[in-house]
Amino acid sequence: MSIKYIICKNCERTFKDEYNFCPYCGQDDKEKLTLGVLFYNTISNYFSVDARFFKSFIPLMAKPGYLPQRFVQGKRLLYLHPAQMYLFISVIFFFLFSFISRDQIEKDNSVLNEDSKPITVIDSTKINERLKKEGIEVRGITDLDSILKTQKSNDLNSDLISFDFNKVKADSLIKLNAPEADILKSMGMPDDAGFFKRKLYSQMLKLYKQRNGGSLLQGFYDSIPIAMFVLLPIFAFILKLLYYKKGSFSHHLVFSFYFFAFLFMVFSFLVFIDLVFEISFWIELLVMLSTFFYLFLAVKRFYGEGYFLSFIKSNVAAMTFLLFVAPLAAAIMFLIAFLFY
Repeated sequence: MSIKYIICKNCERTFKDEYNFCPYCGQDDKEKLTLGVLFYNTISNYFSVDARFFKSFIPLMAKPGYLPQRFVQGKRLLYLHPAQMYLFISVIFFFLFSFISRDQIEKDNSVLNEDSKPITVIDSTKINERLKKEGIEVRGITDLDSILKTQKSNDLNSDLISFDFNKVKADSLIKLNAPEADILKSMGMPDDAGFFKRKLYSQMLKLYKQRNGGSLLQGFYDSIPIAMFVLLPIFAFILKLLYYKKGSFSHHLVFSFYFFAFLFMVFSFLVFIDLVFEISFWIELLVMLSTFFYLFLAVKRFYGEGYFLSFIKSNVAAMTFLLFVAPLAAAIMFLIAFLFY
């Protein structure tokens, strides 16, 4: 009896016809593509993710540190993969967050469209230095505003960039497709302007053309998902420094994925409720503080140290991240939005 061989349509490797599945890639070679097969595969794949998500959801929210502990122990098919969990929840969060950011951008657009006041940018560092040299004490923004209105010093006024330009002339140049340098000059940009000042005028021209004050804010919002992919491994690195003997960097990354997934889930609840009802500031504060308590319990379970050390290290990790890493990332995001949007 001769043995019949067939060629797999997927990987194009030869195997015995007696096999229903390709022993190399696992594809069902005898399955014909029908509507039933198409929708069955789609739905089964979708709900297999959903089933693991819901099986992972309660431990994620109610048992801090449980999921990363189980994943590191080898239980990697029973629950949703940490990166997959993070991506799934972050998509939900940014979808809900888009409704809030859209409202904020629309408010900024309406503010820019009000032509009642000129736009003035202040180099506050230089002005404060000049005022100190002149022996003038500034106790707040009201004092500074009063001084700027009455100050006659040319040196002080040179630190102000005013955009109270002739809008008719600027509009005419824009309609004539005049060179950008001519338009910027009509807006008051000096010939000897440095890089930063030229970039500032260029950005203001872009905003003026679009009448879209929310473009910078939109750029900032658009960069948040990218920034989070950078911030997450940095948080894992902070944990690695605190627990350098507790596993490889990948262990800390698993913990960070699940913890950030928890944070995004909490933020998603807050955003969703805020879209329907107005949440009290104290409730939001209480919820935010609860995330610190969650981190403490998660660290205690995952790394297996005592309550005191876990409390100290969880607070060090959180404070380091919030006071140094997150503000630096926000500054970089604003810089990116300013330069490229």
